[in-house]
Amino acid sequence: MSTGTPTDVDLTVPEFQRHTVLSRLVAVDCRLFEAVASRHWPGADRLLPRLSRSANHGLLWFGTAAAIAATRSPRARRAALRGTASLALASATINTIGKRSVRRARPVLDVVPLTRQLKRQPITTSFPSGHSASAAAFATGVALESRRWGSAVAPVAAAVALSRVYTGVHFPSDVLAGMALGAGAAFAVRGLVPTRDQLQPAARPVADAPALPRGQGLVVVVNTAAGQPERVRALRDALPLADVVECEPEVIKDELERAARRALALGVCGGDGTVNAAARVALTHGLPLAVVPGGTLNHFAQDIGIEDVPSVCEAVERGEAIAVDVGRFVVRDGVGTERSGTSEGYFLNNLSLGVYAALVQERERWAPRIGGWAAGVFAAIRVLQAHRHPLQAGFALRGQPLWLLFAGNGTYHRTGLAPGRRFDLADGLLDVRLVHGGRKPGPRLLAAALAGPLTRSPFHAAVRLRRLRVSGIADGTPMAYDGELTAIGGELSIDKLPEALVAYRPLPRTGLPT
Repeated sequence: MSTGTPTDVDLTVPEFQRHTVLSRLVAVDCRLFEAVASRHWPGADRLLPRLSRSANHGLLWFGTAAAIAATRSPRARRAALRGTASLALASATINTIGKRSVRRARPVLDVVPLTRQLKRQPITTSFPSGHSASAAAFATGVALESRRWGSAVAPVAAAVALSRVYTGVHFPSDVLAGMALGAGAAFAVRGLVPTRDQLQPAARPVADAPALPRGQGLVVVVNTAAGQPERVRALRDALPLADVVECEPEVIKDELERAARRALALGVCGGDGTVNAAARVALTHGLPLAVVPGGTLNHFAQDIGIEDVPSVCEAVERGEAIAVDVGRFVVRDGVGTERSGTSEGYFLNNLSLGVYAALVQERERWAPRIGGWAAGVFAAIRVLQAHRHPLQAGFALRGQPLWLLFAGNGTYHRTGLAPGRRFDLADGLLDVRLVHGGRKPGPRLLAAALAGPLTRSPFHAAVRLRRLRVSGIADGTPMAYDGELTAIGGELSIDKLPEALVAYRPLPRTGLPT
């Protein structure tokens, strides 16, 4: 007869139960391993071991990312980058934490046919599967940015995970745990850098625009200097009745005017500067604007939800559009003198004086020689290192130099580590930012870039206004707007034309927001 007390029984029963459950799970895991490892699938003995080896050190996924990015689609490039970042996080987590937490021995290879065993057996612990984690992380990361590419990558990722059991190097539970960790890594990356769908601007306010089946009535002016022939071909294929006019930058304003006289809607393919010129013509003639992104950055197109040819073509055929604000500036030169004069312009993205205008000037000088992206980096280094004179304007108070005046058409937001985006281009507000103080602009510009849209500090101020006036600007001060450069002096007034421009943009299928 047992002499143990009731208390002794209460302590040992849960331990016994846990041990029993664990033993059963291990037994099921072993039976599943034997079933998969001993099963013969036609063609799998040659395919799966090779697929498993190709995924060593992530080589399969790096090659896949390169192939996806080579399509030159913005969404595809983002999907490839997100998949690679997710893989890197998953691999780092598995190698630093996962493998050291559970010291599980590899399966015995008695049931695995020799022809499918790997030539080089792994020497690390079995739990969790690093290959499965990398496969799931890459596939999930790609799918979070692009469902189409995700559906193409997912079967390959699943095959890699299966191959780890089929070749006898992992138990099924190792693979499942690795896949869960990999998917978690992809979602962790999304928490740091949101996907484009999470940052999608609101489709408001909805505006009236003519539906143009197959593009009939649409005249699109293409800036040939943008170098996007594949997008022009895609546009002609999607909208065969549209009139597509290709021209050099020198005559693009004249072509836009001619196009507006015979169009029901005006289209443009080019960078932000070209889109700015088209917007001005569309405003003058009261036409809706169809923007085909064709430049390096395409800020306006992306912020209204257009990033490729199919999206704008879909909106044109359905007649779906939104109204957006247009920024306006008026320069009064020589105020109070006989040589006083007034000039007016518009901006869709932003306007700036000071260091940023100098950066644009430097970038434009180097872009024809080394390309747009490299020129931007090179220009930033040169501008921030140079000993430049501060901006002379009415904001330079208490002897502090003013390095930057920035006015955005709508509020720029930052989510996580993602770059600034505008979610509402019809908010009626200017996002005004000032950087002042110090001998060099570099540290203050960096701090301002990392700060939020509404902050104040000894060297940075950010406010939202409906209008702004700057006086005392020195003659010849460079000003940049939508990537275009000019020189001004005297007095600058900035305001907005609320909901003045109608732009084609696909609307959500679940209902139209108000």
